[in-house]
Amino acid sequence: MKADVVILGGGLAGLTLSLQLRQRFPDLDILVLERRRHPVPEAAHKVGESSVEIAADYFEAVLGLGEHLTQHQLKKFGFRFFFSEGRRDIDGVLELGASTYFTTPTYQIDRGIFENFLGQHARRAGVRFIDGITVRGIELGQDEAEHCVSCELDAGPVEVQARWLVDASGRAGLLKRKLGLAQENDHDVNSAWFRIGTKIDINEWSGDPQWLGRCNPPNRWLSTNHLVGEGYWVWLIPLASGSHSVGIVADARIHPLNRINTFGRALDWLRQFQPRLADDLESKRERLQDFVSLKHFSYGCKQVFSGDRWALTGDAGVFLDPFYSPGSDFIAIANTYITELVAHDRARQPVHAYARIYEQLSCPSTTARCRCTGTSTGCSATLRCCR
Repeated sequence: MKADVVILGGGLAGLTLSLQLRQRFPDLDILVLERRRHPVPEAAHKVGESSVEIAADYFEAVLGLGEHLTQHQLKKFGFRFFFSEGRRDIDGVLELGASTYFTTPTYQIDRGIFENFLGQHARRAGVRFIDGITVRGIELGQDEAEHCVSCELDAGPVEVQARWLVDASGRAGLLKRKLGLAQENDHDVNSAWFRIGTKIDINEWSGDPQWLGRCNPPNRWLSTNHLVGEGYWVWLIPLASGSHSVGIVADARIHPLNRINTFGRALDWLRQFQPRLADDLESKRERLQDFVSLKHFSYGCKQVFSGDRWALTGDAGVFLDPFYSPGSDFIAIANTYITELVAHDRARQPVHAYARIYEQLSCPSTTARCRCTGTSTGCSATLRCCR
């Protein structure tokens, strides 16, 4: 099997890249290989359900997905922060957040709904999208030789040759592992997150008419709500499927993982630090849909673009924390750089110089002091932390 571009991973990063490449180059033969079978479940077992302005514009203006976003996802009511540690009186704590919708729309994105749509949309656009396929090996071509990917389907082994290889496999980091590109960072944070199969409406936590009337419309539940305390934050994100995503991100030195690594322990932890949310979850615990926890999940990457016709995009490269709203921004930026590299290659221009420029813009060798952690990190990680 041959292709001009093979993309390893048919999630958000890989499928949006395939659509961007297809729009730019209608004659390009694009092959996406995805391990999971489609359709994937709604309220998928993934982190990353919120967008901000760069990604929203990328989805709408660049990829032309505005109709799907407005009809099948939720319009986001901005970021909202409550400094509510140990408090039940949500209307009595410091609240930071918009009172009306911003002019530029953003969205709460159910990854299952979105990725199912993207898979169908890519196939309609002429992208070859194969799900239920497992990558067994990768051999990078030297000089002008094609890259080779060894795969396994139910029917047996398959080999794919391609001029361009892009790793969009998420935390699996297939190409990163092969090339030894994994990079540690000093952001020592753990996380746990889960979904509840019903809405969590913060407005129901208060009967104060003045507080309730501050927002127009009174839709605080459509915000990415954050309950904040020392060394942690808790997110609340609504999904178009009717579920609500809840997550805890905590400094490992202050809140060890073994305090939040099961739903029962997370609920006990919330009773201490965010008791009003714990009260709400107690009444909904039979609607629990999934639960996952990760220890020391934060990671970097030494290189994401290469003049040798390979690249990494999305979580296959850098992932600092599950505050994923800007994560899709970085997908948009990386995908655009990759598209430009393919364009230079198709114009028979050497791509090494462009790859170095894009690499410097994404992960420069110079370091900056992170305002959030106080550690020295590459620019890509710093941007993810100091949003």
